[in-house]
Amino acid sequence: MDGQTKARTALEDDALWRAVTARDRRFDNRFVYCVATTGVYCRPSCPSRLANRENVRFYPTCQEAEVSGYRPCKRCSPNEAFSRDVAKIVRACRLIERADVPPTLGELARSAGLSPSHFQRAFRRIVGVSPKRYALAQKHGRVITLLSRSATVSDAIFDAGFNSSARFYESSSKILGMTPSKFRAGGADVELYFAIAQSSLGAILVAKSAKGVCAISLDDDPEILLRDFQQKFPHAHLIGGDREFERMVGQVISFIETPGTGLELPLDIRGTAFQQRVWKALCDIPLGATASYSEIAKSIGEPKAARAVARACAANSIALAVPCHRVLRTDGALSGYRWGIERKRALLQREARTAKNRK
Repeated sequence: MDGQTKARTALEDDALWRAVTARDRRFDNRFVYCVATTGVYCRPSCPSRLANRENVRFYPTCQEAEVSGYRPCKRCSPNEAFSRDVAKIVRACRLIERADVPPTLGELARSAGLSPSHFQRAFRRIVGVSPKRYALAQKHGRVITLLSRSATVSDAIFDAGFNSSARFYESSSKILGMTPSKFRAGGADVELYFAIAQSSLGAILVAKSAKGVCAISLDDDPEILLRDFQQKFPHAHLIGGDREFERMVGQVISFIETPGTGLELPLDIRGTAFQQRVWKALCDIPLGATASYSEIAKSIGEPKAARAVARACAANSIALAVPCHRVLRTDGALSGYRWGIERKRALLQREARTAKNRK
């Protein structure tokens, strides 16, 4: 964490501490505070005796506090209020998913029995994004599904709920990696170079579009890597790597074996705007260092979006070059990794040794 991030975090913590000392009920649904000496976490408005500031830690959700080893206070029962909000937000998500036209913030808040401001805060805290962004992601998902079923690309875009095809085309290349018509045709006329090689972590597939590396995948079985790649783009023109591309694959393997060599590659990163912000933040984590999901969320200006950050890490299709293996849980434990926990552990151990040897 750099100096600016630390300073910003300190200022945020000071504001949270002021809410605790004032026992301000307006903050009850925004965060919980934990007391290291008792192992308990509370609502900001908890009437219990105030703890010493140096023993207090702050978390955006009850779940994150519990993952870090704290238990809910029996006096203010912070997890009960959070559980009620979770049930209401889950119902709101189902409403958004089923609606042909996304409900307004007011409509969603009324259905949950909450004020619009409370609903908006609770939704962002629990889901990780705003209701508007969640609805947009649902529409993007429907377009991807409908592109293979509808008579035309325009039908798919309008059936998914977009009022204008231009609105979808603005972001389609970053989300699909190509135009909607080419995606609908299973990648027809799209040239993708690929190669499969072996490393000490198993088989590795590297794929490259005209823009740059679009996939790096790991598995024990090379046939699984190839099958998954072919299924994603069944009609793309898959080309075996030439000598220049083979050198690029060699860079990836060299990085696995000796992380100190670095991995500077042109990338074709495909995802939503939020995912790309997360992936860019991952690329800023230095070799040998790690960060928590919460720290990444704060670094992109979304301090309550730790869960959404975790989902973005899971959606990353470019292993190593976008180093999602450097993200840990708040308590420092290894969390899920698309290509296997043991590979994640091995990568982190190698990078830690390399960083230590450089000192």
